[in-house]
Amino acid sequence: MAAMNHTGLPESGARILLIDDERAIRRLLRAALSAHGYEVLEAASGEEGLQLAATQHPDVIILDLGLPDLDGVQVTRRLREWTQTPIIILSVRGSEEDKITALDAGADDYLTKPFGTGELTARIRAALRRIQPSGEGQQPVFQVDGLRVDVLHRIVSVDGQPVDLTPNEYELLKLLVQHAGKVVTHRQLLRAVWGSGYEEETHLLRVNISNLRHKIESDPAQPRYILTESGVGYRLKPG
Repeated sequence: MAAMNHTGLPESGARILLIDDERAIRRLLRAALSAHGYEVLEAASGEEGLQLAATQHPDVIILDLGLPDLDGVQVTRRLREWTQTPIIILSVRGSEEDKITALDAGADDYLTKPFGTGELTARIRAALRRIQPSGEGQQPVFQVDGLRVDVLHRIVSVDGQPVDLTPNEYELLKLLVQHAGKVVTHRQLLRAVWGSGYEEETHLLRVNISNLRHKIESDPAQPRYILTESGVGYRLKPG
């Protein structure tokens, strides 16, 4: 059975809002996404995109940062004032600072142009899986491959064997589980686990992530669960 989005439609029938001022990019993405069964809406400016987001209720928003009227980060912040619809940034801006700024503003994911349409559709599927159907809360048990996290009972196991985590390691893993498939920035992790005065303590975060990987990964040097987004943050492999 196909996975369902929050409108009750299969993933392949999801509505995608594409906000990009480059007509060639919109044409390319419309063809690629339509071939996967997605319904595609197009906007050539930030204001037009905000209007369509409000009236057409898309399942996922694909947003360029370099728009003619509003910066994509501004659009992201305005969207986040009233909606939690997943936002995937597509941009020629590939610096770590640009990625961090967009993700901290509320974007869920970030792809740098040029990109492969296969990778984009995979990110869309991951975003759709994170959407909870109306009236349903997050599942108390998360599982991907051999990793199992029971959030209700605070029990973590790998291949059936219990794993003993420190409180901070558990809180890091729980936060990544809650955003599985989404990039969580260093600042977001540090603020959530240690508090608002620790946003720049990246060494503290790296040490704890390293310790966590040694406990749950069969090969911490080549992790399969906690993936690094270099200079930006971490992403947990989606279930």
